[in-house]
Amino acid sequence: MNTPGTPPTPRTPPAGPTPEETPPAEGSISSAHPERPDGGVWEHPRAFLVLIAIGAAMIAAFFAARIAGA
Repeated sequence: MNTPGTPPTPRTPPAGPTPEETPPAEGSISSAHPERPDGGVWEHPRAFLVLIAIGAAMIAAFFAARIAGA
């Protein structure tokens, strides 16, 4: 510890090797991964949801019409 009025003592570097660029590891996967292929129709789940809702409404309308006697 330095007392007031004395110059600061220089810091000594830590013991051991100095940090450098990390060497590439054997079998490294650091390269960019290939892009996933397009999921096709599965990329649009809302479209399927709309089709299911329309089909359910058509079936409900059919039974409602049968009950009403049309």
